[in-house]
Amino acid sequence: MRRGDHFYAQALFEQEELKGYLKNTLEVQKSVYTHVVYDSGSVEKSFAEDLEKNEQVKVYAKLPPWFKVPTPLGSYNPDWAVVVEDGGEEKLYFVVETKGSIWWDDLRHLEGAKIKCGERHFEEIFRDAEESAQYIKATNVAGMMGYVE
Repeated sequence: MRRGDHFYAQALFEQEELKGYLKNTLEVQKSVYTHVVYDSGSVEKSFAEDLEKNEQVKVYAKLPPWFKVPTPLGSYNPDWAVVVEDGGEEKLYFVVETKGSIWWDDLRHLEGAKIKCGERHFEEIFRDAEESAQYIKATNVAGMMGYVE
């Protein structure tokens, strides 16, 4: 996909099928897929619905299970990749981690540790890049947009 002078590789999204049950899918317009498969009805479904409604969100993907970030504690599967327009520029929030709570103590210890590793992973990848994707944790789109403004 080309947007202005930027290219977004979708090869993996085109090669792999999206699998889910009808009861946990949402038909969408702005995603790289025609449907979003969500794990939790309360957090991820609401997040996808709010992404659809937000005019600054240009394109997004609920990252499928095969999208893995290696960590010393095992593979970690982040939740979302979102492109947001901010002041006429598109910014990539490569991973948005959505949980019902952003409090460390509320997460299972191993899960919380993997999230911390994922956060450091993206910091290192984009440390010297001119434009870097941001890794953020949010419980809703309003919280995510707080990083944009």
